[in-house]
Amino acid sequence: MTITEPLLAPTPILNFDHPSITRLVKDKGWNTLSTHDRIGAVYDFVRNEIAFGYNRSDDISATDVLADGFGQCNTKGTLLMALLRAVGVRCSLHGFTIHKALQRGVVPELVYPIAPEEIIHSWVEVETESGWVNLEGFILDAAFLTALQSSFSGTPSLCGYGAGTDCLQAPPVEWTGGDTYIQETGIVQDFGSFATPDDFYAKHQQSFSFIKGLLYRHIIRHWMNARVRRIRLGSVPQIPGLALPNHNHGESRHAS
Repeated sequence: MTITEPLLAPTPILNFDHPSITRLVKDKGWNTLSTHDRIGAVYDFVRNEIAFGYNRSDDISATDVLADGFGQCNTKGTLLMALLRAVGVRCSLHGFTIHKALQRGVVPELVYPIAPEEIIHSWVEVETESGWVNLEGFILDAAFLTALQSSFSGTPSLCGYGAGTDCLQAPPVEWTGGDTYIQETGIVQDFGSFATPDDFYAKHQQSFSFIKGLLYRHIIRHWMNARVRRIRLGSVPQIPGLALPNHNHGESRHAS
């Protein structure tokens, strides 16, 4: 039977009717869980089984993200939405931009000056048994986040290295039935809610020139992913103007 409910329907990007996703859902047994546990199991899978990293573009399909095995806010959000709809949980996308300062430390300093000032961002709005919640805390996998927490142990607020939070040592990233966040302090523009990522990307795309787009897809993102892997292993680069690893810098570094 064709699903007509717009917040449960598959789309070209949310292609949860693909065999790779239907097989994953069946193997995990997520449909046998309560709604609360179903959301939590899917959330934890996307948060930690799909590593933080940079795909070739924001608008790739859920199956592409699953095949890559890594993603960032937008692409991990796509996979989360697809898996939630696959287990019968209504969800939508809320679109934003974040200031590029949030990505400093991950973006190489050589190319940081030419990066767009605002970066397309999103989180997932999910219907729970007690109402709607915002899920954003899935972006950074636990190993990456732990490396940041260890390196910035004296820093309560951080805007950089992929994090934007006022409570770095205890950010609201675990699924407990409520909102989760890890990049919300970097938000600049709010584009509102969209039923699907397909609708969002039809209206909002990252502002790259043709040449910069080619450089990002073929060179820069691989450079960024290499930095992410090093950070995950505890090698956090020191960036002028940001709190330094293993030093006590308590002041907020939020972008304005």
